[in-house]
Amino acid sequence: MNHEHIRIKEKPVYQCFGLITACLLFTSTQATASQLSADDIVHRANKVAYYEAQDGRAQIKMTITDDKNRTRIRQMIILRKDIPKTDALENNAYLGEQKLYVYFTHPADVNEMSFLVWKRVNADDDRWLYLPALDLARRIAATDKRTSFVGSDFYYEDISGRNIYEDNYELIEITENYYVIKNTPNVPSSVEFDHYMMHIHKDTFIPVQIDYFNAEGDIYRISKTLRVETIQGRPTVTKGSMEDLKTGGKTVMEINDVEYDIGLSDNIFSERYMRNPPQNFLYE
Repeated sequence: MNHEHIRIKEKPVYQCFGLITACLLFTSTQATASQLSADDIVHRANKVAYYEAQDGRAQIKMTITDDKNRTRIRQMIILRKDIPKTDALENNAYLGEQKLYVYFTHPADVNEMSFLVWKRVNADDDRWLYLPALDLARRIAATDKRTSFVGSDFYYEDISGRNIYEDNYELIEITENYYVIKNTPNVPSSVEFDHYMMHIHKDTFIPVQIDYFNAEGDIYRISKTLRVETIQGRPTVTKGSMEDLKTGGKTVMEINDVEYDIGLSDNIFSERYMRNPPQNFLYE
């Protein structure tokens, strides 16, 4: 697999807010390859992607390109807050419940729309999409989590993250730079893929590429890390993409103006604030 598309720069400004194929960080002491199981590696990658700091904020720009090379833009602000771990979760430093709030700013047809996620550990996540034109907060069924997120090539589940207990993990290969992990769903009927392969960077635990395979063994969907910057001494993904080989579509996600530990209130992550956005925590 060719990873020459990754570009690393120095930019000592903000810390990054965790989101899949977006703001990925890791600061834990590295263990040797012989000490790490497939589960260890996946848990660390999950920590990098979703559980850095207690809360965070970032601006996201999605450029959606179809098979005729027509483009659409989606711009949004993402707020994220981790929920303090219960006693049952204290033994796992990489898992916990979480809340996510996405507020759309551009273009006009999605302006003031919002997306809310209550991420569970031992149950299905709760997801809502607020449509201001109808003044309606629509519940997104668990069965819809692997459908398009606001017309992009990312799925709802890509944005909030897949539950780590839904797959079985197998360490297939250790290369000079990557752990290669095969992920197989525990309930095959619940998803459209047969399995997916992750190339996880050995030093940072950043998932550099994820290839999704169908039942015929063909790759039909590819997630890539396109740019990594060092932000306050930490490797941070600031650009990523999702490509759908079936439709010919591709979405590029760019992440800017990211911050950690900004003091988000738990009240923000509610239906009330989907209708009345927390302006003091939103910016452009």
